[in-house]
Amino acid sequence: MSDARTAVIALGGNALSPPGERATIADQFRHTRSSVASIVELALDGWKLCVVHGNGPQVGDELTRNEIAGAEVEPLPLGVLVASTAGWIGYMIQQSLENALRRAGSRRDVVTVITQVEVSPDDPALADPTKFIGHDLTEDRARALEKRGHAVKQDEGKYRRVVGSPAPRAVHEMDIITSLVRRGTIVIACGGGGVPVYCDAQLGLEGVDAVVDKDLVAAVMATGLGAELFMILTDVEAVYSDYGTPRQLPLAKMTVRDAERLDAAGAFGEGSMAPKVRAAVDYVRRTRGRAIIADLAQGRDAVRGAAGTTILP
Repeated sequence: MSDARTAVIALGGNALSPPGERATIADQFRHTRSSVASIVELALDGWKLCVVHGNGPQVGDELTRNEIAGAEVEPLPLGVLVASTAGWIGYMIQQSLENALRRAGSRRDVVTVITQVEVSPDDPALADPTKFIGHDLTEDRARALEKRGHAVKQDEGKYRRVVGSPAPRAVHEMDIITSLVRRGTIVIACGGGGVPVYCDAQLGLEGVDAVVDKDLVAAVMATGLGAELFMILTDVEAVYSDYGTPRQLPLAKMTVRDAERLDAAGAFGEGSMAPKVRAAVDYVRRTRGRAIIADLAQGRDAVRGAAGTTILP
């Protein structure tokens, strides 16, 4: 597969645990099996692939489990919970992908790499929590969390927990992931945005209790791999300007300049689409490759230019 093109695919945590649904493992496996269809199609088309996934709903649930069990067992810090969710979500995606590939007659290998993402310990985002995690909260639950020192903000009129989200600087296991992808292995990496770490002068790598945005780190991954394509699969069919208003308009194509202009005008939702557009723009600007934001079920059509929003240099 030495001449195959490379793509990085970012898969949202909500794709596996949709809002408003009880997040049982059985349901999450069901959604995972559905979510890998586009990835399988790209694999069968010969693409070399790296899959990055989110963990917003799942890591929020893990924090809740910590709080409930706190009187019986020692709670785990957020950075460790990110690693934990990267492991079990990666397992679900890895198993679902391999089963689907075997049914399609493909012998491609699939592997999950628990990934450390280097951040700055002085990143101002660590002191200003803005990253939404977990499911919607009742007002009473939100107030109780605030009293215990947890940050809570409103997301489209609903209360949700927020945590610090530092900017990704580098993927620590980049060389290993690059080697695996080049040989044709489908790699699941930077799960939940990767485990944020920094380099201490005496101790070496040390963890940070935060969550890195999975779209931003996927852009870093796509740049590092020299990928020709960076695709964000989400739960909307395209990027809309003025989404949720009578003026909303689907955008089939945007240049980097168009995207930056619309973003500066506040055309994209700050808690939803804006970070995805910024990650795509960052990748396109650095590589002059192609970025696509599309619905989960339309990945293959989006690659062919028949669905989603394509961002070009």
